[in-house]
Amino acid sequence: MPSVENVQNRDVIEVEHQFYIRASSALADDRTRVLLNGDTFAIFDRSGDIQPVGFGQQGIFHNETRHLSRLETRFCGLRPLLLSSTIHEDNVLLAVDLTNPDLLLASGASLPRGTVHIYRTKFLTDVVCYDQITLTNYSEFSHDVDVSFEFESDFADIFEVRGEKRARRGDKLAEEVRGCSVTERYEGLDHIPRSTRVECSAPACTARPGGISVPVHLEAHGEATFTINVTCEGKGSSSNYPTHNYSEALQVMNQKRSKSPLAEIEIQSSNEQFNDWIRRSRSDLAMMVTNTPHGLYPYAGVPWFSTVFGRDGIITALELLWLVPSVAKGVLSYLAATQATSHDAVRDADPGKILHEMRKGEMARLGEVPFGRYYGTVDATPLFVVLAAAYYERTADAEFLREIWPNIMAALEWIDRYGDQDGDGFVEYARQTDHGLVQQGWKDSNDSIFYSNGDLAVGPIALCEVQAYVYAAKQGIAAVANCLGHAELSERLLRQASDLRTEFTAKFWSDEIAMFALALDGKKRQCLVRSSNAGQCLFSGIASDAQYRSVSKALLSPAFFSGWGIRTLVTGEKRYNPMSYHNGSVWPHDNALIAYSGLLRPDKELALRVMSGLLDLSAEVMLDRLPELICGFGRRPGKGPTLYPVACAPQAWAAGSVFMALQACLGLEIRALESRLYLHHAALPEKLQHLTIRNLRVGDACVDLSFERYAETVSVNILRRTGTLEIVALR
Repeated sequence: MPSVENVQNRDVIEVEHQFYIRASSALADDRTRVLLNGDTFAIFDRSGDIQPVGFGQQGIFHNETRHLSRLETRFCGLRPLLLSSTIHEDNVLLAVDLTNPDLLLASGASLPRGTVHIYRTKFLTDVVCYDQITLTNYSEFSHDVDVSFEFESDFADIFEVRGEKRARRGDKLAEEVRGCSVTERYEGLDHIPRSTRVECSAPACTARPGGISVPVHLEAHGEATFTINVTCEGKGSSSNYPTHNYSEALQVMNQKRSKSPLAEIEIQSSNEQFNDWIRRSRSDLAMMVTNTPHGLYPYAGVPWFSTVFGRDGIITALELLWLVPSVAKGVLSYLAATQATSHDAVRDADPGKILHEMRKGEMARLGEVPFGRYYGTVDATPLFVVLAAAYYERTADAEFLREIWPNIMAALEWIDRYGDQDGDGFVEYARQTDHGLVQQGWKDSNDSIFYSNGDLAVGPIALCEVQAYVYAAKQGIAAVANCLGHAELSERLLRQASDLRTEFTAKFWSDEIAMFALALDGKKRQCLVRSSNAGQCLFSGIASDAQYRSVSKALLSPAFFSGWGIRTLVTGEKRYNPMSYHNGSVWPHDNALIAYSGLLRPDKELALRVMSGLLDLSAEVMLDRLPELICGFGRRPGKGPTLYPVACAPQAWAAGSVFMALQACLGLEIRALESRLYLHHAALPEKLQHLTIRNLRVGDACVDLSFERYAETVSVNILRRTGTLEIVALR
């Protein structure tokens, strides 16, 4: 099991802002179990119950409202003993093995512990949580037992669960008890009725407000099965939702997951831990990639970010682009459809700006939090253009690019006009009201941008990686513009990119710290802080070879590289704290973007070290699932990573990190217009001696590839190829 160090009371670790997730105790110790399906997710304890313990985040949530806040199972009045608990590899089913404690039954008979096996399986559909209970009696005698369920629905908004206090709430209405069901009801201040129906399939059960009891007669060596189903109803869910029995609903769910965009791709290696990591990442993404009216979109993470985030969706799509470009198309379609078209200070919106966050809950609908449709991110807009250009290179889908071309042009206009309001060529941010996010890059903690003396930087802030994103956006989309017949625009974008590269080096590079400064403040003074942000600049091509080597060397030094990955800050900085959210922690997606810089380069050391660190991390975390982040403590012999208390797990861009890091190591680049797959100086970490990739599709072509690692090189074999696709290996 992974080593866990408690990190309590996040409020004293970081400069708090209004929308931070407050932790009064360690989430890492709770060892919860997570299920997710579309806009419904559930967090259970290991027994499959919902307990108000730890951070209090457990529950069944639908459309960002907690529809079930307590579920306690009792066997003859006592809690069953836990034997084992796991989420199946496909993330569909939670399976729990329980047994009875030592009991004296009402009949006077004794029931020694371990006599009755209780097998519990749970899964989610769009609005229903199915919970099947099977009891098996292993004694020589028949027994009459009772299984009871106590439950409660607080109908808390997701932001309430995160720690926000509300001046007042809606009305909790009287419970309705009908036959074998209990319905809890709530009408929010937004005048939307929400309800939770708990229903038992056992005809002999007794329902009452807040509970259901099920008497069970067990013959000697006999078995009994019943289900407890929880249905969430409200705006966006239908009370006429088709009902299935347990088996039918499970079959529907299994069929749905089998059609995941990643289901067809097979990646297998000689390292079983790597295989486990790949399988878990693929299953997590299959669970989080959601069908929307605009196509596929990866919801960001459970529990706090199970919704659309612009930045997260774009980066996850980039991580998966070489494998499944359909995710990128869905992300681009969704963000184009929700792109800002007017000024709105409350939402930090300007024409052409790309969405930061979309929320559906009561507090968002009422404006109690600004995130109903919020645009307070500086990087999603250039990243949108980066993804559009990369999608075109991967697919040659000119028809789709023409469809979203007005959105791309609006995004470019935002970059030049609203993103760069002082006209210095750099994109800056500053929130437009006191209610938005103070920091609007990916490190959005209040204390994440500062000077070398530790003082917080005064904005507007120009982040180093954002300028690199802009450079990559203009370089990439210039090539697309040329292909689509916009030659003059293409030339202008290339000139702008060239000028930006020159100015970026002049204003952001620091010989003193031998890397790019974290940011420029409102007076264009450098924040001379050594950060992973400089590493994220590298994949864009904005750095010279000498700068790349200097930054890479620093990132792989012990002060940056923890052994599990690259820290967000070097250990010597004033605000370095390995337990902080952004000032010394290790984020898998951050590492993957840094590794991605090695895609075309002959020197793969940065990519290989990152891949090796994350591979080792996957072996130490529960279910081989990389969390959103871990604490930045250095790796110590015989000790696992220190978990971060409120990290999301699963998290989409953490799950996608393995695919981007692998792509970087292999130097795998797909240029669909050329019908070519390039392998630039392919390499593999020492722990991967052999790797196969099957069913990789490029247009109408499909290929299976095999890689074999040797001391100085990696050989590539084409196992199968259909259609027209040339494989070009560059050494």
